[in-house]
Amino acid sequence: MPDLTRRDLLGSGLLSGAALFTSSLLARSAWARTQVLASASSTAAIAPREKLLFDFGWRFQFGHSTDPARDLGFGNSQGDFAKTGDFDFAKTKFDDSKWRSLNLPHDWAVELPFVRDEVQNSHGYKPIGKRYPETSVGWYRRTFDIPATDAGRRISIDFDGAFRSVLIFVNGCFIGRNDNGYVPFRFDLTDFLNYGAKNVIVARVDATFGDGWFYEGAGIYRHVWLTKTDAFHLAQFESYARTSVSESAATVSLATIVRNDGADPGSATVKWQIVDASGKTVATAQAAQQLITADEAVSFTASATVPNPALWSPEAPSLYAAIVSVESAGRVVDAERFNFGIRTTAFESAKGFSLNGKPLKIQGTCNHQDHAGVGAALPDRLQYFRLAVLKEMGSNAVRTSHNMPTPEWVEACDRMGIMMMCETRQMSSSTEGLAQLEVMIKRYRNSPSIILWSIGNEENQLQWAMAEQGVKIATTMVRRCHELDPTRPVSAAVNGPNDKGNSDALDIIGFNYNLGFPDAFHAKNPTRPVYGSETASAISTRGVYSTDPLRNTVSAYDTNQPGWGETAEDWWKFYATRDWTAGGFAWTGFDYRGEPTPYGWPSINSQFGILDMCGFPKDTYYYYKSWWSPQPVLHLFPHWNWAGKEGEPIKIWVHSNLDEVELFVNGASAGRQKVPHLGHLEWTAKYHPGVIEAHGFKGGKPVLTEKRETTGEPAAIRLTADRSEIDADGEDIAILRVEALDKQGRPVPTAANFIGFKVSGNGALIGVGNGDPNCQQSDKEPHRSLFNGLAQVILQSTKEPGEIHIEASKEGWEGVDLTPAKLTIATKKVDRRPHVE
Repeated sequence: MPDLTRRDLLGSGLLSGAALFTSSLLARSAWARTQVLASASSTAAIAPREKLLFDFGWRFQFGHSTDPARDLGFGNSQGDFAKTGDFDFAKTKFDDSKWRSLNLPHDWAVELPFVRDEVQNSHGYKPIGKRYPETSVGWYRRTFDIPATDAGRRISIDFDGAFRSVLIFVNGCFIGRNDNGYVPFRFDLTDFLNYGAKNVIVARVDATFGDGWFYEGAGIYRHVWLTKTDAFHLAQFESYARTSVSESAATVSLATIVRNDGADPGSATVKWQIVDASGKTVATAQAAQQLITADEAVSFTASATVPNPALWSPEAPSLYAAIVSVESAGRVVDAERFNFGIRTTAFESAKGFSLNGKPLKIQGTCNHQDHAGVGAALPDRLQYFRLAVLKEMGSNAVRTSHNMPTPEWVEACDRMGIMMMCETRQMSSSTEGLAQLEVMIKRYRNSPSIILWSIGNEENQLQWAMAEQGVKIATTMVRRCHELDPTRPVSAAVNGPNDKGNSDALDIIGFNYNLGFPDAFHAKNPTRPVYGSETASAISTRGVYSTDPLRNTVSAYDTNQPGWGETAEDWWKFYATRDWTAGGFAWTGFDYRGEPTPYGWPSINSQFGILDMCGFPKDTYYYYKSWWSPQPVLHLFPHWNWAGKEGEPIKIWVHSNLDEVELFVNGASAGRQKVPHLGHLEWTAKYHPGVIEAHGFKGGKPVLTEKRETTGEPAAIRLTADRSEIDADGEDIAILRVEALDKQGRPVPTAANFIGFKVSGNGALIGVGNGDPNCQQSDKEPHRSLFNGLAQVILQSTKEPGEIHIEASKEGWEGVDLTPAKLTIATKKVDRRPHVE
């Protein structure tokens, strides 16, 4: 793995993709997992399984949740589902030429204007829900070919996730429905397809109802796949590898299920090939042949030994791959490849958490799944970008608040060495609740990053008023988790003392906030492991240094938290100084849409984040980096642009993990202080234009210097990209940082200029943002104001190699002119992952 914690990753506030990932790690990793890749020494043939990306070439238009005339006539009569094949909008003759063309993933909610409706505040003031029937339903339509040679194969469509209630139609026929926003779902299309001819698929997506109390997006916001297999095939999400480690070897327990969806019985055997990161085969295994009758599914098991295994850890996220193949009648009829890791974990009541036998504090963040500019429809590359910013901070874990995560987020954690608390959306032992839980565990139980399953969040009814039912529900869910995956403990995020209700069933006790609860619980229950499942909720606005309720902003000093929360410093001091706690997860890594806290309108997102919506660090980021990262840290703030406050006192803070820091104000020493363990430093100085400078000392020697200068007015624009070259695959992105510079080339930290963007060539602008929690400018239009000196642009490649050209210039008549900036991003030809044409 490349070094993911180099100091230069955030040198300009961006991450260098070349420094972070090889092309096989990022651009081709998703392609690799869809293929059966045998080593040169393997005698197995490539299996006839195809997993094709089904994201390109869709058409879209809004429907209507109450008026059938504006909803393709759907719901016009009580007999809509009376006869199979009656849905003309899902037939080839239907005219969709006036529908909008787009590619997936797609979130239509982020494209909508903001509306002042307090019922919608948790969802970011977007017009989604019962009061907005004209923007709460969307129709997706796609025409595609199925070759005649596919006759006899099983063909399914797989959705990684869509929000929220989805009806699927193919060739005029209703196929099925899905009614949750986060769990993948599959439909077998085999009997409904036209072979050697054109086919039509239509998805009606209704986002009227929500699953959560936060921004959830709307539409098909995750990938879609078309999967083709033999009638004899591996069952979905049923292949797994469980490992146990000794001093010099690891035993790998292997299992899978083979289905026979054909009309005739047949015999099959299963073989496994385990390869290391270099592609070398390190172990093989084979299960005995079994007879599988028609419409039957049979389990196969085996074990293998990996000598001297490379253990997975945050420092060295070593991955192995298992290639499992099914042989019948002398040929390979199906195969798949999945990654797994070899490592050990333990939660202990007296020692906290350990990985591979070594104590390790969980230094985690909770995160929702949206980002500036794109809402919930994140390109794959953006998952890696977000994780890399967290890893640079020293974070080693994430919690998937509060739902089953997208596969690319989990894969990025596996590859980058970030541990995960993986959480289901619905805490329920109902058929639906258990089905969602089961899919999550089966889908992700091979991921070494996952150290803990979570069955819910702040289910207060089940904790107190319905405590009797709560313990029953949690017991059933925990038991099912253990049945599906006996290698990981089960927990939940509990906002309370954990003294009854669902807490009684949990393996590990998680506390949300209230630092008085863990000590009391540990004293009464010394044998039960404890961690902070959700902590902090510290609030701040990037680049703002005085709280102003009239402007809906909060000081970036670490002094603000709602009544239930703690500052970053308070919660981390608590968990870091108690060896019996496993650590915890701060709320949140990134600001997110919805739940505008501590203010309402016109705020449209939370201010809990350690980073803003774009991933630009707030000052508290460097508190965490000081005490979570091994790198020497010296961060000085605020800026030194305080026109109109000459002679007034300004608070000056430093976050550092060095021994001592001396502050200079316009060349004069303001004093030298020792850095308190897990703390920060403060000075107060009267403002006069010039420079403040911090000198950091280690062992009595100066090692780092940071300064903040009074800048001039904005004079020019600067564009900086995370990478100068991206893949021409229609999916890859470049993430641009936009700044205003003064005449001396220094970034102006208070700049608020309105910047316009012109994009040409082999790419397109897919989103903009600036991290301002109160900004109601469009996320999709080609302009954005700077917020405290920064904005972000996301560019996506087309499928043709060449160049993307972007020019940024000042828009509007106010203020002085700015020198425009131009930037070119090269897009290189690559082998695109298999896809539906």
